[in-house]
Amino acid sequence: MTPTPADLPALRRVLLTWFDARGRDLPWRVGPEGGRDPYRVWVSEVLLQQTQVARGQVYFERFLAAFPTVEALAAAPLEAVLKAWEGCGYYARARHLHRAAGVVVREGWPRDFAGWRALPGVGPYTAAAVSSLALGEARAVNDGNVRRVLARLWGEARPSPAWVQARADELLDPARPGAWNEALMDLGATVCTPKAPRCAECPLAGWCAARASGDPAGFPAPQERAAVREVRAVALLIGDAERAVLERRGGSLLGGLMGLPSEEVRGDEGDAAALARLSARLGATVRGELGEVRHTMTHRRIRLAVYAGAGGPAPVPVAGEALSRLDHKALALWRQRAASLFAPK
Repeated sequence: MTPTPADLPALRRVLLTWFDARGRDLPWRVGPEGGRDPYRVWVSEVLLQQTQVARGQVYFERFLAAFPTVEALAAAPLEAVLKAWEGCGYYARARHLHRAAGVVVREGWPRDFAGWRALPGVGPYTAAAVSSLALGEARAVNDGNVRRVLARLWGEARPSPAWVQARADELLDPARPGAWNEALMDLGATVCTPKAPRCAECPLAGWCAARASGDPAGFPAPQERAAVREVRAVALLIGDAERAVLERRGGSLLGGLMGLPSEEVRGDEGDAAALARLSARLGATVRGELGEVRHTMTHRRIRLAVYAGAGGPAPVPVAGEALSRLDHKALALWRQRAASLFAPK
């Protein structure tokens, strides 16, 4: 059995009743439906794009403590914003937030979906979420949880983005669009989970084609994942874990962050060749190897060999700089290895 147009009133009523009783208590869910603080909603939605809710709550509170208003965010230097975002990953999100905050301060808050969509870095999902939650606009969201719930309701093994959006638009409760969006997302996050859906607890079980099939976890079928690229690099730690030579990173992933000077190992060459290039660029010498750290991000699996160095540029305090998790792991090697590696013989 799958939902029909005649089922929509009952389906909406059942899910919203469940949500009103079981919805998650989250720090950004403050204020009346359709009238929440757009700043808190916006920051939370951007954070949760690539961050699990449990961790996102910690980052949300930290970010709001640093920048309690959009005016405070717009006035802050980008380096301070990146530092507050430290650990969240996908730093382009922080850069876009900062740029868009400047637009909001100059031009005022967007008044509808199209206005949100026009801000730097705001895609269809974020625009729909904020316009429904903060403005009460009838816009349906389309994220991973929504995709899974709707694919199971209709028994669709390979739902395309267009198919999911069409079903989400069809189901959306026009009277409570924000609550409906959150209800679908909460259902997917807490009941209609990827590997072990709790169908006995699901308010929509009577309409669910995947449950009726006997294999609800089989819907939707697994998506093909992009190949993970192995990256080998070397880094020089000149100084120590508190004061070290740092360079500003480029690129879309870590652009704007500071990090240990590093060099990628090319092709079949060994670490020695990359380390020689890095040492020559810095005018530094290598004192010894501290160890290796590994980190995975956005289809890249990085193996970073970290060496202690001397000479070159002057070290700077590390504590005030925004660093990636990879660099924090590299600095931790100093604390673990330096005392034994460089102790007097």
